[in-house]
Amino acid sequence: MEQDILIVGVNHRTAPVGVRERLAFADQEVTAALQRLKARAPSIFEAAILSTCNRVEVVTTTGDPARAAAEVGEFLASDRKLEAASFNGSLYRMEGREAVRHLFRVGASLDSMVIGEPQILGQLKIAYSQATAAGSIGVVLHRAFHRAFSVAKRVREATLIGHGSVSVSSAAIALARQIFDRLDDKTVMLMGAGRMAELTARHLKALAIESLLITNRTFNRAVALARELGGTAVPFDSYRPYLKLADVVLGSLAGTNPVLGPEDLEPIMRERRYRPMFLIDLGVPRNFDERLNAMANVYLYDIDDLGAVVMKSHKEREREAEKAEQIVELELESFIRWLSGLELVPAIKDIRTSIERLREVELGRHRGWLETMEPGARERVELMTRALVNKILHRVLAELRRDNGAVDRAYATEVARRLLCGEGGPPDADDDDSDEEGT
Repeated sequence: MEQDILIVGVNHRTAPVGVRERLAFADQEVTAALQRLKARAPSIFEAAILSTCNRVEVVTTTGDPARAAAEVGEFLASDRKLEAASFNGSLYRMEGREAVRHLFRVGASLDSMVIGEPQILGQLKIAYSQATAAGSIGVVLHRAFHRAFSVAKRVREATLIGHGSVSVSSAAIALARQIFDRLDDKTVMLMGAGRMAELTARHLKALAIESLLITNRTFNRAVALARELGGTAVPFDSYRPYLKLADVVLGSLAGTNPVLGPEDLEPIMRERRYRPMFLIDLGVPRNFDERLNAMANVYLYDIDDLGAVVMKSHKEREREAEKAEQIVELELESFIRWLSGLELVPAIKDIRTSIERLREVELGRHRGWLETMEPGARERVELMTRALVNKILHRVLAELRRDNGAVDRAYATEVARRLLCGEGGPPDADDDDSDEEGT
């Protein structure tokens, strides 16, 4: 039976987060949801659900895309207990070649909010595992998902799409790594508890920095965050003596004037014997006086500097994405050829059966003289005729292929019908007007 791949869903481009979160499935819900979908959608043969913060997509195979798309929409409304009108305008539908291309692009992180982010491939693998557990994956989606995994791997190996910093926090860490040979023996001071500074501190903590100091105008907040991150809280009115310990200082304090200037840092740098200090100013207005950049071994970056690093990385990833798109197209053509051949399996079997039947009829006509041959010779005749069948089948299939490498399914089915039924049916021994056996 012919199967088309169909994808119905929403993503960060078509639906706001308020819609996406209402359609989303928790990991523990997906397996049972797939079983409910299969039970209520008879036009769907295979199914998987990919649910992340940026997308909710139902990936299916079907012989009737229009009906299957309607059934998916009805399922989402019923299963998520929503009015269909609340999300129908955000739904997209892709089928056939377009759907396969989309699946490959999603796996390769070409359709992500941040091009090249690595998390989506893991999420796609989880979606495949959940569908396998639900028993809703068959031959087609098994092959499609595994090909998407290999496309993603090839893109990672052949391009630099995953390189560079794509967020302010990752840019700050990338710069810190350029300044210091290693970070596991460094001390970080977090000044303020702004979201971006906290995120950067979390990333640095994950890199196993030696220690983390946290100061904030509200000391209780510093204590709570220090407890959560495994750091040490420092009272704001006495943080300066601790600055001499800090190799990296993250500034995220609210205020109108800089809290740290050259006159504050010069004595501290002397105590540090001018070991390098990296200042990351995430405050707006700025926390650190821009004149600090002129001091020896002091490296100051503000939010605009980090933004420039991020933009540079985005542009580099966009250039690499063009190479990745070419890989996707090559793999897409390969998969479409495989899928086209899969759809022809019944017709190909019929053609092989027809040719094999003709072979057996011909051998039957000559059974008398074949039986006079030595067993080894008879076996060679058997092998020769089977090889001839394979060569004829290969020629027939080659003739059935279109210019683009796909197989004309309708024509192949007609060839199989004619070979099986013929206008006069397959030849019988009595119809043979060749010479008598042994002649």
